[in-house]
Amino acid sequence: MESLLLIAADLVAIGVLVFALYFPRHRRRDLVVAFLTVNVGVLAVSIVLGSSSVGLGIGLGLFGVLSIIRLRSSEIEQHEVAYYFAALALGLVGGLGSGALALSLGLMVLVVAVLAVGDSRLVLRRYRQQLVRLDQAYPDEAALRAALEQTLGARVHRVTVRELDLVDDSTLVEVRYQVGEAR
Repeated sequence: MESLLLIAADLVAIGVLVFALYFPRHRRRDLVVAFLTVNVGVLAVSIVLGSSSVGLGIGLGLFGVLSIIRLRSSEIEQHEVAYYFAALALGLVGGLGSGALALSLGLMVLVVAVLAVGDSRLVLRRYRQQLVRLDQAYPDEAALRAALEQTLGARVHRVTVRELDLVDDSTLVEVRYQVGEAR
């Protein structure tokens, strides 16, 4: 009975994670399928491994192997990596957690809640990061910062020059900035 409750709790948790948090915020359909499939696959495998004598070591090894394979197979952003690990963690907790039902359910709630808060637009909502190509070469960092702050209308916190093209007169930068805080 505990196993069935944990399976149901996992399905509810991954449903909330994917359909209430991830998709409304980020709109990547391809990762919805990946998160759901990875979660249910890890849940199934961890249930089988949890009932055998090899158990936890193999489950943690599976966690590592799956994450390495998935993270190397296509480019995904850091917040998507967080959702991916949450899907893996929920599957492992659901599959290996029988025996401490309240703890397992609490951990599932904790994983979803932390991701809900961490990825919320209410937390650090004015901070941005993007690649910007300027139509002028800026070899001087102070001039570059000033131009970015003027262009973005924001306070620049960090600038990393990715490309400085003196021939075609352009600068490609990765910039981290805070909107509404122009100097």
